[in-house]
Amino acid sequence: MTSPKPKGLGLRAYLAVSRAIPLAAPVLLRRRLARGKEIPGRWREKLGEASLPRPEVPLVWLHAVGLGEVLALRGLIAAMAARVPEAEFLVTSTTRGSAEVMAGNLPPRTRHQFLPLDAPRYLARFLDHWQPALSVWAEQDLWPGAVVATARRGIPLALVNARMNADAFARRRRWRGLYADLFARFRLILAQDEATAGHLRKLGASGVRVAASLKAAAPPLTADPMALATAREALAGRRAVLLASSHPEDEAALFTALRGQPDAPLVLIAPRDAGRGGEIAARAAEHGFSTTRRSRGEGPEAPIWIVDTLGEMGLWYRVCPVSLIGGSFGATEGHNPWEAAALGSAILHGPRVANFAGDFAALHAEGAAQSVFTESLAAAITGDHAEMSRRAGHLSQAARGALAPLAEELLALGGLA
Repeated sequence: MTSPKPKGLGLRAYLAVSRAIPLAAPVLLRRRLARGKEIPGRWREKLGEASLPRPEVPLVWLHAVGLGEVLALRGLIAAMAARVPEAEFLVTSTTRGSAEVMAGNLPPRTRHQFLPLDAPRYLARFLDHWQPALSVWAEQDLWPGAVVATARRGIPLALVNARMNADAFARRRRWRGLYADLFARFRLILAQDEATAGHLRKLGASGVRVAASLKAAAPPLTADPMALATAREALAGRRAVLLASSHPEDEAALFTALRGQPDAPLVLIAPRDAGRGGEIAARAAEHGFSTTRRSRGEGPEAPIWIVDTLGEMGLWYRVCPVSLIGGSFGATEGHNPWEAAALGSAILHGPRVANFAGDFAALHAEGAAQSVFTESLAAAITGDHAEMSRRAGHLSQAARGALAPLAEELLALGGLA
């Protein structure tokens, strides 16, 4: 398949300007390194310089922007790996957190690198080294230079798990010509829902299909065995509830609900931003709660244990039979509930979940999640949700089993089936 030439001024202008990126990129990346925003020894991956060798077998390259999106790819990788034992996989992303957490959750025969900055020189180095047979992009993070450079080499492109709400569409609408040029280079485009599919079509995409979210099919997050044994010993005989991926609005709702409760469970708070531990402790104190913080080496000696560390969500879902999904009491509009489902932690959430509306709807349809308000939260977190947890786990397992057709379609696209 020959890559189409850019038709609109938008993409041509972008590609012309992107040639200037190397004039500033090394200096800016070194500054980010000094501030701890890049990983020492790996920041030059963003200049297209690989830090790992290429395996001498067919390679599938998958890209997603951040932590949640990257973790969602694991089920798809496992499904493809099961069908083509000789293939290996490269996952790219752009954030430090995604790289660090993915390092502990890599599927077999998979390695992680940072996606190079979107300059022709860096992309050429990257593609020369990795030479993928197939390029799979997830959600809505499309880098125009990378898409064009990949297509020009005849590497098949697929967009999967695409998600675009009304606000995201409104931000992209003025660049419709650029997006139409990009979508013309993809041989397969799969949206998570009909709303996203409609937005993609309005941006010029053709042949868009709707498929289930990959997040539901992701394997369980890992946990360090020694840390898990230690946590289970520390929590033995205690009821523990997890507030997962929390934001200030979620914490405020929980503190309000628990105030004055004589038989409240131990609460673990895992903030979405691990750097907020001190802030959460201060807000808890204002509500009359004492706290301890895992980032300081402290255990669950207080009513609230702030587990403000990165990459340990697989541990907390395992030791907490009930999880309140964060982002659901404020403008964030929810976070991924399937990580809890895969590890047997019952799913509670606040009233605002528009960001994962389809996922929560699927769970509710099977009695596998419960919506709560601040007024009902205290009673909900102390309830028996074993049956709800079992149903959520069944849905998660079924979603993983349903990935076979997509895996086969993608492998055929790359000539690997």
